[in-house]
Amino acid sequence: MKKVTKEVLLDAATRLMFEMTEDQYTVLLQEFSILIKQMELIGKIPSVDQITPMSFPLIYGQGTLRKDVPVPPLTQDEALSNAQATRDGQIKLPKVVG
Repeated sequence: MKKVTKEVLLDAATRLMFEMTEDQYTVLLQEFSILIKQMELIGKIPSVDQITPMSFPLIYGQGTLRKDVPVPPLTQDEALSNAQATRDGQIKLPKVVG
């Protein structure tokens, strides 16, 4: 693995057309050192190379959907029964844009 140095970060920032201050490079180098230490710890896990990497944090298709049971729709009065304010059979909302 290529060692992360200020020169490597400068080159990457130039290629990505980023402008960074010296303080930002210092912070980024500190964060990379933490990240590399964490990667080294993960690399020490026995048989970690034999595990298939995940592209998504959950196993696809693991959950099941409930059966769709058709029910009669609400009447207009039932739908409006919990609204704070109504007008002409619709829910009245406060003005959002001036």
